[in-house]
Amino acid sequence: MVLRNVQPAEILGRDFATVAQLIRAHAQLQPEKTAVIHEDRRIGFAALDRMMDRVAAALQRDGMRPRDTAALCAATTIDYVAIFLGCLRAGVAVAPLANTYAPRTLAAMVADAGAKTLFVDQTVAGAAPQGGAGTAISTVVLDAGGPGSLRQWLAPEGSAPAAVDVEPDWPFNVIYSSGTTGVPKGIVQPHAFRWSNIQRAALYGYGPKSVALLATPLYSNLTLATLFGVIGLGGTAVLMGKFDAGPYLALAQQLRATHTMLVPVQYQRLLASESFHECDLSSFETKFSTGAPFAPALKEQVLRRWPGGLIEIYAMTEGGGACMLEAHKHRNKLHTVGIPMPRNDVRLIDAADREVAAGESGEIVGHSPAMMTGYLNQPSATAAAEWYDAHGRRFIRSGDIGRMDDDGFLVLLDRRKDLIISGGFNVYPSDLEAVLREHPAVDEAAVVGVASPRWGETPVACVVLKEGADMDAASLNAWANQRLGKLQRIESVKIVSALPRNAAGKVLKGMLRESFA
Repeated sequence: MVLRNVQPAEILGRDFATVAQLIRAHAQLQPEKTAVIHEDRRIGFAALDRMMDRVAAALQRDGMRPRDTAALCAATTIDYVAIFLGCLRAGVAVAPLANTYAPRTLAAMVADAGAKTLFVDQTVAGAAPQGGAGTAISTVVLDAGGPGSLRQWLAPEGSAPAAVDVEPDWPFNVIYSSGTTGVPKGIVQPHAFRWSNIQRAALYGYGPKSVALLATPLYSNLTLATLFGVIGLGGTAVLMGKFDAGPYLALAQQLRATHTMLVPVQYQRLLASESFHECDLSSFETKFSTGAPFAPALKEQVLRRWPGGLIEIYAMTEGGGACMLEAHKHRNKLHTVGIPMPRNDVRLIDAADREVAAGESGEIVGHSPAMMTGYLNQPSATAAAEWYDAHGRRFIRSGDIGRMDDDGFLVLLDRRKDLIISGGFNVYPSDLEAVLREHPAVDEAAVVGVASPRWGETPVACVVLKEGADMDAASLNAWANQRLGKLQRIESVKIVSALPRNAAGKVLKGMLRESFA
């Protein structure tokens, strides 16, 4: 549906609309306003809108239909954003794939997504995966010239695609899981999911004057949620291809960033940067964090040293219940992830799928307007991720263990799969990690359970020391065990140079278990 002279505020007031409609409205209202910045290139809303039309028209020319899927595997660029949005205008879902996967894994995900068009850059083009058996797939190279290049593939300037009326339950994107809990699964997020994200962004203070600095990959759900939120509300998104503390701080100061979304390890590296205290960060209104556990001491440092508010968001790519901690308003709750957001129903259940009593711990399940349709091509995995209450209301299981405190704030204990059962007692790795981080020589710590002939499982720890610190593993092990309960004691400590992480900053605990095995 082509909109003429419709105000963004009117669109946002609807029960459902699309980010493509919002871009069209901003293109009419503020055509020259910068929508996206990447390195030395900028694109305004009108130019972005025209590029989206050219992408959508080219997809339609090639026979792509609404609810088909295109895969996008490339580095962060403005073209990446325009292609993604152009697919959405045509009603085509996008599978954004990490360009760090091995060719075999990429090929499996492209085939699983059923992609009919694959967008890549030259770093991937040499090993560009093909479709599955009997599936024709065309490949478009973003940063090359000649046949097969984006410039030759695009519909001519001024092209207008056929109007598509997108439905709320149509797939918006297929986000492949990070692999922290096994083989990546395709998480299907419908348009209604993303519309809920955009409406929620308005509650965070995003608007036409916002400048959001994004330093995580565009295939990450946390990046996409922020990107669509800020440009959907008429602000400017600043993209970093690869995070580095120095360039990040320089960009933040130069462009007078007002918002940012970072994972905890990025906050840690920024605060440790020698140039942090030299930068003027007074333009920041709100900073966000999600994707990985955020240590209370690190939150306190951010609040003390970095101007503006700090909001931690607890949520999953699969959707369900989300919680928000406005850390600057609740300094006494930094050990929590906050309270459920509006229209989010968060509950705790036991191993028998029964709701737990007040004050007890249990698996976190949630219901909200932002819910995945399911795991693509995996109905049994989808069913395993769902829980229904007594009224038949659908919830998504988080796999995390938590409890609600007396004020309704959610305290995360651990992932259910990371829970250590030692001698028949539950041991939460997060408790042990918190003790290890109290040592002045420790920068980071991760605890996992390994098989034990005596206890069934026993805790072991990998620790990263602070720069210049001198501490041996045995002494640190003894120091920690003096402060832990008898049933929590750590079997051994290993000093490592870095913890393995995925692109969203989550520690890959499966790799740590393998290192001890």
